[in-house]
Amino acid sequence: MKKTPIIFASLLGAMMLFSAFSASAQTTIEEFVAKWDNGKQFTLDVVDKMPDNLLDYKPHASAMSFNEQVTHLSGAMVMIAKNFLNGSDPSFDPSVKPTTKAELKALVSASYDYVKLTASGLTAAQFAENVEIFGSTASRRQVLALIDDHTTHHRGAAISYIRANGIEPPRFSGM
Repeated sequence: MKKTPIIFASLLGAMMLFSAFSASAQTTIEEFVAKWDNGKQFTLDVVDKMPDNLLDYKPHASAMSFNEQVTHLSGAMVMIAKNFLNGSDPSFDPSVKPTTKAELKALVSASYDYVKLTASGLTAAQFAENVEIFGSTASRRQVLALIDDHTTHHRGAAISYIRANGIEPPRFSGM
């Protein structure tokens, strides 16, 4: 019987520690912006590595091309930020279909800048507010994490296309 209070106290302590860690694991907007700027540069470096004549490369007929991967990550980040982070109308067309590396890089740059501006304009209360998104409910902070995860997913696919063509991708820099 004496083990029950010890087990209970241990579980309670673990839950409190987990709660404290979870609360402190929240990313500030300043931390997000620094990471986001790094992600923008890394994505531009990825685009730079793929030769112009391989922008339409795809490893399989059912896959997106390199250009489509990067165009999709760019357009999707704008759409999600506009619809779920209170974004204003972008000053560019996020549905554009780039045909050159310069056009693709311009879309990437404008899209990252749009998300940065939109996220930077949110208050702490707005970040904490829950919104309906894709059949679920999430805080705007979670929506921002979704944008980052989705971008990373498609950039990773684009990197694999670079490697599939025998090209060394840019070195990752996380922060």
